[in-house]
Amino acid sequence: GWRLSLGLAGVPAVLLTVGALLVSETPNSLIERGRLDEGKAVLRKIRGTDKIEPEFLELVEASRIAKEVKHPFRNLLKFGSDASLYSAVITGAVNVLSTVVSIYSVDRLGRRKLLLEAGVQMLLSQVVIAVVLGIKVTDHSDDLGKGFAALVVIMVCTFVSAFAWSWGPLGWLIPSETFPLETRSAGQSVTVCVNLLFTFVIAQAFLSMLCHFKFGIFLFFSGWVAVMSVFVFFLVPETKNVPIEEMTDKVWAQHWLWKRFVEEDGDVEMEGRVGVNGKGNGSNGVDYSS
Repeated sequence: GWRLSLGLAGVPAVLLTVGALLVSETPNSLIERGRLDEGKAVLRKIRGTDKIEPEFLELVEASRIAKEVKHPFRNLLKFGSDASLYSAVITGAVNVLSTVVSIYSVDRLGRRKLLLEAGVQMLLSQVVIAVVLGIKVTDHSDDLGKGFAALVVIMVCTFVSAFAWSWGPLGWLIPSETFPLETRSAGQSVTVCVNLLFTFVIAQAFLSMLCHFKFGIFLFFSGWVAVMSVFVFFLVPETKNVPIEEMTDKVWAQHWLWKRFVEEDGDVEMEGRVGVNGKGNGSNGVDYSS
């Protein structure tokens, strides 16, 4: 049951927490805080040798240069060596805030509206990124300039926010609402497996695709976003404020396509009820209809 699932999920959480308490400070962190001797000792322990002086001096110099930066977030517009770190922080913050938006809006606006709105937002943002990179990034130059760099960052945040309040969380919520009780655990298992499988596939293939498609990879994924949105528009009914036990009768049995697959089950279920409880058809011939 769910108690066992949550309890088992706590095991790796405890291991991670205990492990975090046992992890030693990194040489970089110690050097940045002025604890040079401790940083050198940790570096010596990590490398397993006393010949760490050149690397130690490089870390000290890197720390000195980093402290001289007065406006680190401006580096985001330059796409320099630290830009990926700053962009990760920004997109992570956008992700968290947008997930909170989903929590408070999903039962007010409905699932379909969030999915369709986000589909348009994700598609447009990826197309804009593809166009900018296709025009500005060439074999002879990879300098976007501040204006276009800022536009790319904004478009990335636009995509992340749309995904975080729609396809991200709703990809877990909607399947949990659509399966009937007798198949819900199996259906959720299939959903989790498919989700993680394709996450793994994309993670493994993305860099190779980026090398071959270049800016076209954003057009590739925007095409799939269009397919997803069309699927939602025609085939995903609204499940807002519908009790799970009434989902089949109120949602799927009323859908123009899916009703073909649930009518037979409904008829069989009704026949079974009549056979057991109907007048003169029960196992003991007793009229239970009253």
